[in-house]
Amino acid sequence: MDMLIGDRWVSKPEKIEVRDPYNNHIIDTVPRATVEDVQAAIAAAEKGFAVSRRLPVHQRIAILYRTAEIVKEQQEAFARTIAREGSKTIREARKEVARCINTLQISAEEARRIVGETLPFDNMPGSENRVGYYYRVPIGIIVAITPFNDPLNLVAHKLGPAIAGGNAVVLKPATATPLSALKLGQAFLNAGLPPGILNIVTGYGHEIGDALVTDERVRMITFTGGYEAGLDITRKAGLKKIAMELGSNSPVIVLKDAPLEKAVEQTVSGAFWAAGQNCLGVQRVFVESPIFDKFTRRFVERTRQLRVGDKLDERTDMGPMISEKEARRIEQWVQRAIEKGARLLTGGKRRGAIYEPTVLTDVPPGVEVDCQEVFAPVVSLYRVANLEEAIQRANQVPYGLQAGIFTRNIELAFKAIRELEVGGVMINDSSDYRVDLMPFGGVKRSGLGREGIKFALQEMTEPKVVCFQLDENWSQPFPFQPI
Repeated sequence: MDMLIGDRWVSKPEKIEVRDPYNNHIIDTVPRATVEDVQAAIAAAEKGFAVSRRLPVHQRIAILYRTAEIVKEQQEAFARTIAREGSKTIREARKEVARCINTLQISAEEARRIVGETLPFDNMPGSENRVGYYYRVPIGIIVAITPFNDPLNLVAHKLGPAIAGGNAVVLKPATATPLSALKLGQAFLNAGLPPGILNIVTGYGHEIGDALVTDERVRMITFTGGYEAGLDITRKAGLKKIAMELGSNSPVIVLKDAPLEKAVEQTVSGAFWAAGQNCLGVQRVFVESPIFDKFTRRFVERTRQLRVGDKLDERTDMGPMISEKEARRIEQWVQRAIEKGARLLTGGKRRGAIYEPTVLTDVPPGVEVDCQEVFAPVVSLYRVANLEEAIQRANQVPYGLQAGIFTRNIELAFKAIRELEVGGVMINDSSDYRVDLMPFGGVKRSGLGREGIKFALQEMTEPKVVCFQLDENWSQPFPFQPI
């Protein structure tokens, strides 16, 4: 597939191979973009912004709705693209396509709700003759950088609100999974999006990343990825808006009064969805002591039931990690944890890019699987005395995206809501629950700002104030005329 710059699909002599991580087969190739290509894309976005800022809201709405319809019409083709280039099984991929459709529809709906309000200028003495308001205007050119784990819906989360707000975008999808983004770009063009409003460059971050984030024509960077990469961007970006979702080390708390089977089922799902490569994925489960043994036994039993293998097989529950390199990394992390005292309850074996669903307990503090983001199918179970200990240990890490708690006690639920240092708390659900209209983001190293269409739109537009100074007679009271 080619990359999109202005009104042209651009090829390059140098290519990047896109491989299926399950069998390492080449699926397709994409151009290896250069700094010159990035500059051309930003120049095209300048022209695109001159169009998009004047695009009537009803046209933005129509384009977004039509794009959603096109994705729906091609739902199975999109799902197969997601499953082949990434880690998701075909069943997981279909759910991502459904979410993408919903994300685009919400973007269309929110486009009509970009509103301002009147301002009481006469609240200050001397301003009695002034009236006015503010309204929201597009910010300009937005650079969007997306990860491999949700190669379609996380792209939609950047493009939907950006286009709804009247901006232009230069998108750099993950090098490992660019095909879903390019396919969505074609859907936008087929839906009538004018050229230049959306540009997609495919390339290696270390070769084109600096050109994308340092260009002064860019007014905002929206990035989803790792903490170190996010930190590097903030150091280089200059005077721009920045919105970042940087991952987590998500905790789930299971108290002794929890609905046990529900807690087991949903934490297993949350831990191993997309081979654990999920920013909301369940990584640490704190279980109150009276039910720890029973919960652990059922959790391990359910984990062993997961079918691992070919992503396109309808019966498969979990596919490979994104690469053998990543699978080797987590293999080393788990081995180091075991060497320092952790107990392996199930899993722990690797075959190429496939790493078995793995459950650990007795994990010592400070090892990688305890305090860093594993981004892999590995979960650690911890015995705790009470909710206070669970909260204290949950908060020990430098991340805070989302958390879950299973309990029937409303007071304990509210205590967790108040004291957990995260951007969202899911009650009687695992940490990985999300709908695409909610404000999504975290605290500490988990990021800056919030996604979710309405909230991203606030970041991607800015208020413009209008004030009229009227004739001084305008403010005189209307004379009372008796009937």
